[in-house]
Amino acid sequence: MSSNPNPRQIHLLDTVRERGSVTVDELAEMLDVTLQTVRRDVQRLADEGLLTRFHGGVRVPSSTTENIGYQQRETLHADGKARIARAVASQVPNNCSLILNIGTTTEAIAKALLRHIGLRVITNNLNVAAILSDNPQSEVIVAGGSVRPRDRAIVGEATIDFIRQFKVDIALIGVSSIESDGSLRDFDLREVKVAQTIIAQAREVWLATDVSKFNRPAMIQLGHLSQIDRLFTDAPPPQPYPDLLARAQVRLEIA
Repeated sequence: MSSNPNPRQIHLLDTVRERGSVTVDELAEMLDVTLQTVRRDVQRLADEGLLTRFHGGVRVPSSTTENIGYQQRETLHADGKARIARAVASQVPNNCSLILNIGTTTEAIAKALLRHIGLRVITNNLNVAAILSDNPQSEVIVAGGSVRPRDRAIVGEATIDFIRQFKVDIALIGVSSIESDGSLRDFDLREVKVAQTIIAQAREVWLATDVSKFNRPAMIQLGHLSQIDRLFTDAPPPQPYPDLLARAQVRLEIA
């Protein structure tokens, strides 16, 4: 910063960095200050390029073309992802078929499913496959294709062709971004095409994402909230998402 921030502004910045995105109302409550004070602080930090404003809140500045590194994503919002994973697992019945896609949230879900029995799980995520292969009472089917070294994701046309062979009860997916028009977005075109195929091959689609993904920009459209049956997240989404979810008839589950 070009000038020294006060302790409250440092706390505000740390809070937004920890959560990814926060509404102004939430910040006022967390910091126990007025909305006017928060707005002044937010404006100052935004002017310094340390925050990006959106209607009703702020988020960390981020690229629309490149995701955060995998190792950083593993630890980011870990508590929220664990709560989401437990909530999802509590709703997954035994003896059903699933597809789990790429992402650290789906990997947390895989860990929460280790006590289930009779699952048939198809995945293009080698980390998910490694986790669920420790469950002898479920079957894991790994998609073919090219392995992306940074996160052990399997992508490409061969992956799409493989997944098209199946029709499963539930697709459990994560995304990098949910924008205020209801679009679901990500960064890698190959990953997006696989995710679109997964959605098409499922009787129900459950989206699991922590609250930092709301209002986060990403370049490539994967789908829309209207294609989702249930959304699991770790905190109430900011406006306009409650209205968008209601119009799309998406069942919201807050872990």
